Amino acid sequence: MAKPPSSSSSSSTTTNLASCILATLFLILLTIITLIIFFTLFKPKQPKISITTIRLPNFSIANNTATFTFSQYASVRNPNRDVFSHYDSSLQLLYSGNRVGFMWIPAGEIGSGRTQIMAATFAVKWFAPDEMREVVEVESEMRVGGRVRVLRFFIHHVETQVKCRVAVEVTDGAVLGFRC
Repeated sequence: MAKPPSSSSSSSTTTNLASCILATLFLILLTIITLIIFFTLFKPKQPKISITTIRLPNFSIANNTATFTFSQYASVRNPNRDVFSHYDSSLQLLYSGNRVGFMWIPAGEIGSGRTQIMAATFAVKWFAPDEMREVVEVESEMRVGGRVRVLRFFIHHVETQVKCRVAVEVTDGAVLGFRC
């Protein structure tokens, strides 16, 4: 005579199914926690620009028109945990909202947590202040744009800029000060 089917096999199937569901939920939770920690640690940050020096090495004025060479030194810090590749960077000089000088900054890379000094120098051929004063104020605007790769999978585009107001003495071209 055959034994009737026991109810223990259905309870073991239910126990196995519950164990599989619990293990799957645990793995999903572990994956979510790992992703949160990963994106918290490797979240892309904007590079930090600090203008260190602004100079006008060659300055001359004649007939209310100034010609000079503008030099700006900046330190760019990469706070990210991966290399920052900058390729869309520029420096422009403005007077009363009008551009009087412009320069593209060559592309390059800044290592993780590193700081790179960027020097930009260009000639301003013609610059006529609205009225002759002893001190003229111009505005320097530096933009650094590029991308940060996170573990070579995710690419984030970042851009930062800094604007500085520069006070220049008209008689000899001395930089009296700058404020960023």
